[in-house]
Amino acid sequence: MSSLFDAAKPRDEVLARLAEQLPAVVLEALFPEMDEARVRSLIWAGYGSGKKDNEVVAAAAPALKKGGHLSLYTDRASRGNPGEAGAGFVVYDSEDQEIAGEGVYLGKCTNNLAEYQALVHGIKLVAQFTPDHLDLYLDSQLIVRQVLGEYKVKNLQLKPLFQQVMSLLAPLPSWRIYHVRRELNKRADELANQGIDEK
Repeated sequence: MSSLFDAAKPRDEVLARLAEQLPAVVLEALFPEMDEARVRSLIWAGYGSGKKDNEVVAAAAPALKKGGHLSLYTDRASRGNPGEAGAGFVVYDSEDQEIAGEGVYLGKCTNNLAEYQALVHGIKLVAQFTPDHLDLYLDSQLIVRQVLGEYKVKNLQLKPLFQQVMSLLAPLPSWRIYHVRRELNKRADELANQGIDEK
């Protein structure tokens, strides 16, 4: 007599699907050295392959293009302030070709908290490419001026995120941050809204 367990999907697929449902914050806590999107891709890359996690990571690593001059655009989307929020971040190479991008759901938070979280997520993604130089573009003038040291960070909720941004930027050989108009940040905004829509 066949059991329910016999009829179930293979164990690896079940585990992969369960992991797929974990929130971004949980994956970040479990795998602080990797971006959430990277963790999810490795989970599925390993599904059914019979490879151990470290073998999957090693196999996927050569796909990352190292060094060079990269650009990072980040943005937030929010439906209320505070309200449902998403973060969008997209990386371009020196020829303005998109090489990575993602939108993530952040839950309920303020606009400025969402802007900072988008920047944190984006820098973590860029770190995988170990750029020689990084240009960062945001349409939040407040965040840009705080990172440049022109404004002090007085908000107690923003301070830890500001400190995280600065610690993530510290290992980079060279970086600059710029304020851009919202219409020049459409792709990151699109991904941020996608993060909310696909929560």
